[in-house]
Amino acid sequence: MSVVFRRKTKASIIFLHRSTCTAFFIGHASVSPSKDSFVNFLNQWKQQSRMPKTSNPLVSTRFFSTQTSKFPEYEMPSITWGAIQRQKEKLVSRVIICDYLKSLGIIPDELEHLELPSTIEVMKERVEFLQKLGLTIDDINEYPLMLGYSVRKNMIPVLGYLEKIGVPSSKLGEFVKNFPQVLNASVVVELVPVVKFLRGLDVEKQDIGYVLQKYPELLGFKLEGTMSTSVAYLVSIGVSPRDIGPMITQYPYFLGMRVGTVIKPIVDYLVSLRIPKKIVARMLEKRPYILGYDLQETMKPNVDCLISFGVRREALASVIAQYPPILGLPLKAKLSSQQYFFNLKLKINPEGFVCVMEKMPEIVSLNQNMILKPIKFLCDRGIPAVDVAKMVVKCPQLVSLRVELMKNSYYFFKSEMKRPLQELLEFPEYFTYSLESRIKPRYQRLSSKGIKCSLAWFLNCSDQKFEERLEADCIETVSMGPSFCMGGKLELPGIEILSDEEEDESDDEILYRRTVSL
Repeated sequence: MSVVFRRKTKASIIFLHRSTCTAFFIGHASVSPSKDSFVNFLNQWKQQSRMPKTSNPLVSTRFFSTQTSKFPEYEMPSITWGAIQRQKEKLVSRVIICDYLKSLGIIPDELEHLELPSTIEVMKERVEFLQKLGLTIDDINEYPLMLGYSVRKNMIPVLGYLEKIGVPSSKLGEFVKNFPQVLNASVVVELVPVVKFLRGLDVEKQDIGYVLQKYPELLGFKLEGTMSTSVAYLVSIGVSPRDIGPMITQYPYFLGMRVGTVIKPIVDYLVSLRIPKKIVARMLEKRPYILGYDLQETMKPNVDCLISFGVRREALASVIAQYPPILGLPLKAKLSSQQYFFNLKLKINPEGFVCVMEKMPEIVSLNQNMILKPIKFLCDRGIPAVDVAKMVVKCPQLVSLRVELMKNSYYFFKSEMKRPLQELLEFPEYFTYSLESRIKPRYQRLSSKGIKCSLAWFLNCSDQKFEERLEADCIETVSMGPSFCMGGKLELPGIEILSDEEEDESDDEILYRRTVSL
């Protein structure tokens, strides 16, 4: 059975189903149920379907064809039409945004594979926000990827958290300049755990912002990686866990140092110089920046320099323990300058200068004008320059004293004690003791008992030892100064130089307290 509908229109649609064929033909003719007419139409349609293009204005679309119609009002969009259109819009928007960035002086080359905002207004907002923080166009060019971070989703939450933990708002721009990757960090997943880790290492809450300003890269480290390993190794060599927090506050950079390639080689080298490992640990607790010195380029050449200037190998450990920064100074130039100065102005020859160096290695960093002030004071008191030089070699601490304090001690020595000047030449350490807390009280005790003794006998001892001496029947001989025995313990034949609190400490602690003070 077949039915054919014809009506005068511009297109035709045919539906065929197995043996039954129903054709809706919309044309200019009237409806006709003629079978012959349908067969003629079908044959005609088959012929036209084999042609590459139809020339019949009434049949413009082949059966199930996707070819474009000559009549646009009947065209159907393809499946990928929307995606292609959006891609075109993005490309146009990217060109506009890149042109805008170039007009500001920003080079957008690194943004090629980065998804940019859809409108130029959003990009303007990002640029203006960064400029308000204090970043310049040059800063943005250093890390243009920051232009891919959303102001509301990335920048504002991160900067708000940094300000909350102690980074001043005026320093946020500098913080971002030093570590722009922080703008893309997750506050909860990445920033908060690092701050908790630092607090767990006893970094004070008020110091967190200061630590992160010094070393913002900490926010990019993994907790279970370099930071944990560095802390664990330092504790293993004797660094007190309670001192890790202050070490981080002073020098947080060691948290980013690898143990195997940086920290351990430095520790091993110091131990090879016969510095006890416990002393090395104390040095690092008070001066962790030692770990920042380059072992091959700075530390080893400086040790060789000390030896070349005459410092004895057995004295190296004591010199370094007293003044660890000597490992990182431009030492050759400083030693040459100070040696010449001591020889010219203080009349101390190179051998005497080495003795001064071994007793007080800080001398390499002292200002020469400051050194001359106490020397001039002693010379003005009538002491010959040759004797002043001997006093300095015997007690180098003289050159670092305040002249006002020296004056008070000297006038008490001359007016109250009325002792000969020769005693000062024999015991120049007199000027290093406190007039009010040690010299006056002890001298008054001696005067009340009518005891006559040398300056060293009543000054170079602890309070307890002084009381024992007052009660003794005789005045024993005083042995002078501590000595550091290489490879062994600290030996103090003149142990009375220590205070009451120091007597209960171990020898290594005594060495540290006397030689590695901040």
